[in-house]
Amino acid sequence: MISRDVEKILLKVQKPGRYTGGELNSVVKDKDKVDVRFAFCFPDVYEVGMSHLGMKILYGQFNEREDIWCERVFAPWTDMEEQMRKNNIPLYALESGDSLDKFDFIGFTLQYELSFTNILYILELGNIPLLSKDRTDLFNIVVAGGPCACNPEPLADFIDLFFIGEGEEVDLEVMDLYIQCKKNNETKQQFLEKAAQIQGVYVPALYDVEYNADGTIKSFMPKNNAPATVKKRIITDLDNLYYPDNFVVPSIEIVHDRAMAEIFRGCIRGCRFCQAGFLYRPVREKSPDVIDRQCHMLCNNTGYDEVSLSSLSSSDYTKIGELLTNLTKWSKDENVSISLPSLRVDGFSDEILSKIKTVRKSGLTFAPEAGTQRLRDVINKNVTEQELMSTCSTAFNGGWTTVKLYFMIGLPTETLDDVAGIAQLGQKVVNAYYNAENRQKGKSVKVTLSTASFVPKPFTPFQWFPQDTMESLREKQMHLKDSITTKKINYNYHDSSTSFVEAVFARGDRRLCKALLKAHEKGMIFDGWGDFFSLDKWLDVFDECGIDPAFYANRQREFDELLPWDHIDYGIKKSFLIEECKKAYNNKTTPNCRQKCSNCGAAQWKRGVCFEKR
Repeated sequence: MISRDVEKILLKVQKPGRYTGGELNSVVKDKDKVDVRFAFCFPDVYEVGMSHLGMKILYGQFNEREDIWCERVFAPWTDMEEQMRKNNIPLYALESGDSLDKFDFIGFTLQYELSFTNILYILELGNIPLLSKDRTDLFNIVVAGGPCACNPEPLADFIDLFFIGEGEEVDLEVMDLYIQCKKNNETKQQFLEKAAQIQGVYVPALYDVEYNADGTIKSFMPKNNAPATVKKRIITDLDNLYYPDNFVVPSIEIVHDRAMAEIFRGCIRGCRFCQAGFLYRPVREKSPDVIDRQCHMLCNNTGYDEVSLSSLSSSDYTKIGELLTNLTKWSKDENVSISLPSLRVDGFSDEILSKIKTVRKSGLTFAPEAGTQRLRDVINKNVTEQELMSTCSTAFNGGWTTVKLYFMIGLPTETLDDVAGIAQLGQKVVNAYYNAENRQKGKSVKVTLSTASFVPKPFTPFQWFPQDTMESLREKQMHLKDSITTKKINYNYHDSSTSFVEAVFARGDRRLCKALLKAHEKGMIFDGWGDFFSLDKWLDVFDECGIDPAFYANRQREFDELLPWDHIDYGIKKSFLIEECKKAYNNKTTPNCRQKCSNCGAAQWKRGVCFEKR
């Protein structure tokens, strides 16, 4: 419940619905009857955070427990920040209206490196000391998880404890440990040392880092009995895993305003640029009956008329036909639309087409990633031009007139011919529309080409490659733009300067903590938003801190270099990643996991696709 002080300022902000709470299905408890209060902080605005599936799952799971109350916190937009500072109102959680400094845990999900400044922004607004060494009590424990936690080092000075891997089990184990330590009047240090013994928990303060003269890392040294390597946690049985039967229904429109059902985790493909495809190995599927039941229950409890089937590659779900058949038995009568947001070019079929167009058509999106077959082989995309043309023809004959194609600029070994190939591929898709016999007559086609700048990420075969310089990326963007010769193709591209800073923090070490602190002192927030991001400000920050950002973003790394994340174990062997990197140089592909096991290391989990045929 928000305070009267907050009520007074809401009429002075653009979207007061971001800050009121009280939504359908939000959970309110008696704070005197719980042992742990957990503030789940999403370091972006309400509309973005409320669209995040991981937050919905953990919010529901925490609140299933009578002794835990999980509340939501989002980064306030600048109009709200101004009013809060002017009226001395600290940042608060939506359910209780209590400020962050009233919580046992302040938890962040790390989805994107450019959200890191917002972590410090949220902590400061909530009256939480920024540096973990300044938070000495067994209270206000700051924790973080999510994909960017795979390289926790740039946040090491601020976060007390990182969750490595999937959180559903390890989060609750840490909560139970905290309750026990609190009962025993133990210190924060004792709690952290015990937490570090739980698989999937990384406590950065328990590790010292030594550097070589050239700036590379010489060693990670654990202390106080901390493990030398922190191994990720993984959920092996998705059918019996907690999944919420309702979501908090937002007060205002959000980015993805629909029900979401997770159909499997992991990916069989092994695209060499894709961090998620390696972090979440091995593939583990839910059964169609479980997914169908969860989808129907969510629609009944929230009122949503669209369900998105969430995964890294929806068409790779082995029982996609059976699942869609089950879903359409009720979705058509109840006017619920089924969307598959992660379709592969080679996984689109007439069966899928007929099922997803039963209620309403939306544009189709595919990601060829590269414009030539050579470069698609380099990145191990394992998709051919013929498959793309066949898929588009199937869609056009099925009534679609809009196709979006996603690509990356600056991929390893890329040439200007590869870049021009993106425009040529777009033109071939336009031609395929006019050659489709059953296309919608009298309507023209709209093809959108979107390019993102490649960022080399930890735990991928490309983690050793340098990122293209910003100048090179801009040259390639303009070359592609000049290569498009028809108005039926739209071209969108991301600013290369944001990708540069993203690469710095993706591949960085804990020396970057001082840069984050300096950026916070300068008031830098919402770096993922074009309205706020400033390359000049970042370059000033790096210069003032004596940091060369090119050392992190644009430097080729040797295979024997100790990387900032080498003490974190996601179950993928470094030797496998090195072999994949070498194969990329030679334009050689690797079969997907269902075709042949490549001995990546994920078989150690004894679950999923690695063991399906054994």
